[in-house]
Amino acid sequence: MDGLPLAADERSPRNSHGKGTEMNIYVGNLSFETQEADLNGAFAQFGQVAEARVVTDRDTGQSRGFGFVEMPDESEARAAIEQLNGSDLQGRTLKVNEARPREDRGPRRN
Repeated sequence: MDGLPLAADERSPRNSHGKGTEMNIYVGNLSFETQEADLNGAFAQFGQVAEARVVTDRDTGQSRGFGFVEMPDESEARAAIEQLNGSDLQGRTLKVNEARPREDRGPRRN
């Protein structure tokens, strides 16, 4: 088996537990004025941010009041969750926790 390429999950293990693994964080109760740069700045105090995004309505482009932040280091992510949950950002009390996997909701109806 020597010389065979490893599967992606064997090269870089990525699970939701353990030091050094990436974590996806849910951030709720955002102000409709909160931008991705604001979210990034709040979490960057605790470590590297791979991505910060505010979820918007697909028709209007208006913020839906929540977003997600990905942090490459789980220990930094957990510190951010602990410190930012219940804190104030732009006049709103944040709800911050580890994101759950997205559920398959089936096809959309029009």
